[in-house]
Amino acid sequence: MKKNLLFVIDSLVAAGAEKSLLTLLSLLDYNKYSVDLMLFGHGEVLEKLLPKEVNILEPLKYTIFANKDFKNALIYSLKNRDIRMLSSRIKYSFEIRRRKYSNAEKARIFWESVSNVIENCPKNYDVAISYAQGVPTFYVADKIKAMEKFAWVNVSYRLSNIDMEYQSKFYNVFNKIIAVSDSAKNIFLETFPFYEEKVEVIYDINNSKFVTEMAEIGKSYDDGYDGIRILTIGRLAHQKGYDIALEACKMLKQAGINFRWYVLGKGPLKSELENFIQENGLSEHFVLMGVTDNPYPLIKNCDIYVQTSRFEGFGLAIAEARMLNKPIVTTRFDAVFNQMIHRKNGLVVDLNAIDVYKGVLKLITDKQLKDNIVKYLKEEKKGNIEEIEKFYKLIG
Repeated sequence: MKKNLLFVIDSLVAAGAEKSLLTLLSLLDYNKYSVDLMLFGHGEVLEKLLPKEVNILEPLKYTIFANKDFKNALIYSLKNRDIRMLSSRIKYSFEIRRRKYSNAEKARIFWESVSNVIENCPKNYDVAISYAQGVPTFYVADKIKAMEKFAWVNVSYRLSNIDMEYQSKFYNVFNKIIAVSDSAKNIFLETFPFYEEKVEVIYDINNSKFVTEMAEIGKSYDDGYDGIRILTIGRLAHQKGYDIALEACKMLKQAGINFRWYVLGKGPLKSELENFIQENGLSEHFVLMGVTDNPYPLIKNCDIYVQTSRFEGFGLAIAEARMLNKPIVTTRFDAVFNQMIHRKNGLVVDLNAIDVYKGVLKLITDKQLKDNIVKYLKEEKKGNIEEIEKFYKLIG
């Protein structure tokens, strides 16, 4: 008899954890497992790449309600003589506007506000997995019945005492907590040292065969530009350090370098970044491309891949750039040395615009260094699909 698995994640935007989950699902043996997937946001680009065997569950009632504009949400509530979802939505909306919150704080406030109107899942599972921290973890802990529960941690997870105490009551429910790198594990245990026996490491799974095949199909750059192409992939959020990237971009422009820096991603800082680009005359140099379900032709055809992250649980986009033999400049975030070797497969620089600028400039001007890095990249081990065996061992 097949084991029933449930995966829960916020959505399937084209980001690291989401692509890791997509790869994992593409490698699963569906003769042994049946898989349901719960999303809190629907219609994102990676959904069309899911294996046909994966069953996406119907949206939660609150998810449908939250997507209504306020007028229709009010009409719905009055028509159904039930204002609980409306009051929960107003409570969350009011609280979240009071000040700037971290992602962990936003998740806590959301769950405190709306969990009472989110229905329990009617189905029983053999294994339930929250594939991201925050709301997916709270949902699996509170609303799912399963023989075993596993929680993934795919960011460097430092929390305030308030959020540590709040989240610990959810993590208590899980049989195991899975970090996606050794550094992600160590940082998680700085906050939750009492979970030492629960935490294991399964690296974000990346499949080099899939990446190289996808790089040969789909859309690449179509702007006719013939200078140096720099690429960065990541959500338009504080974590990814786009303020640092933009300052480095200004320096490259001032140095007279013939380059164009492309960015794949969407997120809350889009308007802020667009304003900076406009105000600093960078429209021809720093290009926000939005998202695509297949970024690999863009990686393949760039000259340098740059990551300016403040923190990462693993850094899947770097792994993908390595698979396509692209020289990399990356900031020194917590997990960076899980896969980077300075001056071997790229350059690891300090977290500031000057050092990012110097790193990029070095790869542009030092042809021998760049050629040596590309040579090393072509010879180093690619992908880690063997991690699937750790996953099979975990779920039994």
